[in-house]
Amino acid sequence: MKQVLKAAKQLNNRKLQFSRAEMSCVWSFFKVSEEDPRYAVCNDCEGRVMRGGVRVKSFNTTNLITHLKNKHPEAFKEYEKLTNAKQRKKSDATMAAAPVGSPIEQVLEKTEKFHKDHQKQKALTVAIAKMIAIDDQPFSVVEDEGFSEVLEVAEPRYNKPSRRYFADVALPALHDIVATHIHKLLDSNVNDISFTTDIWSSDLNQTSMLSLTAQWIDKNFEMKRAVLHAQEFPGSHTGTAIASAFDSMFKEWRIRKENVHVVLRDNTRNMVKAMEECGVKSLGCMAHLGQLAVHDAVLSQRSVVDSLAIARKIVGHFKSSPLGTSRLRDIQREIGMKTKMLQQDVPTRWNSTFMMMTTLLEQKRALVMYEAYHGLPVSLNANQWSLIEKMTTLLAPFEELTREISLHTATAADCCGTQAGVKTTKSALLEAVNKRFETSFSEQLYYLATILDPRYKDRYFDADLKLVAKNKLEKEVDKMTPSATAEPTPDAEEGEPQEKRTCTPSEGHSFLDMFDEILEEKEQDEQATGPTSVQVHGYLTEPTIPRNVSPLQYWQSNMTRFPALAPVARKYLSAPCTSVDSERLFSAASNVVSEKRNRIGTERAEMLLFVKHNIRLLPKPGKAKS
Repeated sequence: MKQVLKAAKQLNNRKLQFSRAEMSCVWSFFKVSEEDPRYAVCNDCEGRVMRGGVRVKSFNTTNLITHLKNKHPEAFKEYEKLTNAKQRKKSDATMAAAPVGSPIEQVLEKTEKFHKDHQKQKALTVAIAKMIAIDDQPFSVVEDEGFSEVLEVAEPRYNKPSRRYFADVALPALHDIVATHIHKLLDSNVNDISFTTDIWSSDLNQTSMLSLTAQWIDKNFEMKRAVLHAQEFPGSHTGTAIASAFDSMFKEWRIRKENVHVVLRDNTRNMVKAMEECGVKSLGCMAHLGQLAVHDAVLSQRSVVDSLAIARKIVGHFKSSPLGTSRLRDIQREIGMKTKMLQQDVPTRWNSTFMMMTTLLEQKRALVMYEAYHGLPVSLNANQWSLIEKMTTLLAPFEELTREISLHTATAADCCGTQAGVKTTKSALLEAVNKRFETSFSEQLYYLATILDPRYKDRYFDADLKLVAKNKLEKEVDKMTPSATAEPTPDAEEGEPQEKRTCTPSEGHSFLDMFDEILEEKEQDEQATGPTSVQVHGYLTEPTIPRNVSPLQYWQSNMTRFPALAPVARKYLSAPCTSVDSERLFSAASNVVSEKRNRIGTERAEMLLFVKHNIRLLPKPGKAKS
């Protein structure tokens, strides 16, 4: 130990002979301990800081810099200024020593590392931080050999920061930029916002997270979507705890409860209670209601349960047997079928059960041959094959409906409008549908969203609901619109009255083709009636638009023709049909909290999810200068 101390003192004496310009700028704030050269003494607090180890060769200034950063922020800022000035002075001196235009000057320009404040250095750092969030990469990717080689080839002047810098500095900075932009969007004349929420638990680290996604329609009738929260939610998931979390989230984003149009949630009791305690309007997810209806009417029947259990074992056999999969593919090729894997279902998603049955039916011939050649652990008999075929026929309209209402562009109008054709199904399923969806047509949010959707209007309503919807719409128009916009402006350049459209039956005649048939029947007897309001009457008596046209596109073109209706449409068409946005968010969360990132903290996981889903809202950056 005495030898180490002696060598350290000798090294220290040699360092003291150097000029201050050749030493780290951190020594402006420290001095070497006279008692033990392994330590440095802070000039501000006189605290002793280890210089990096017991050997002289291991001494460094990392601990000193960290001490300044954590204990003396103002001194740390001064240290950064001194360091930057020193680097610029050194760079200028190097360039001055080379003749102007000489090869050495050109080489220096192309190889000298960027200063940390250089525009391109900043742009590349932000781009890498975005890549980590968007592509679900671990922070350690910046230390990977292949990634480092790509950076060296693409821009050798880039001074790559450490993984800790990206985790502790670059990601939080990017998060703040995105959050500030979303605050600006929400503060720009947004009166009615719709939300979705869900709770997710990770299997890797037993973390629960609560989501809050928002969507609204801006003044140009463009739908805006943002993930506001994907925060850790520890403890018991009681209604009171969820309500308290919602209060905090709304407060953080400065969202008043009177601006909350609706929250789409699952149909569990704790969620229902939470929204009641929070004092906001909420509705159950239509896809979840569909799941419950199909399960109650079909998937809970004994014969169906037994057939599905066998089907799952067959699929599971090929999922767990590479040899079995290879043999099945050989048979598929032999009989001229396209090679295709069987799909395993997820019990909580009935449409995945539908897809499993569909793939089994598609591969029935190959499976029968496989069983004859190689055998299966279990097999379906003729009656069970027939039952599965009938189930897929019965459930095909519901699968189509589920896909329709789960689209990113679906609105609350699709929930009410698409239920009109459901009554063609079997009695047991019809009974379950009526039980689960009995309040949908009486829910004001749904029928007003439907009547304001130019694809549906009031064409699917019976006479009583039609009258109720029109009266409610007129009251909503009077409440939300000043008198100056009570009359339409037919001379406006944009927007033309809709021409009456004719419906051409398709060859496949899908479930959704029923809507066109209903519309064709209803269009003929709607022209003679109408409410007293000029704008409401004019809007409702025009023909509907095709279902493949966006309702927002219609309102973009016609908001000057119906200025009193437009604000009401902005409010009611902002509501989604399901809570799928939150479910998709947590599908992404399973990639963020993955095997590669199983030690990631919840705070960083929240930041990564937030940036990943909201980065698209930022304006496109300009190209950084070289």
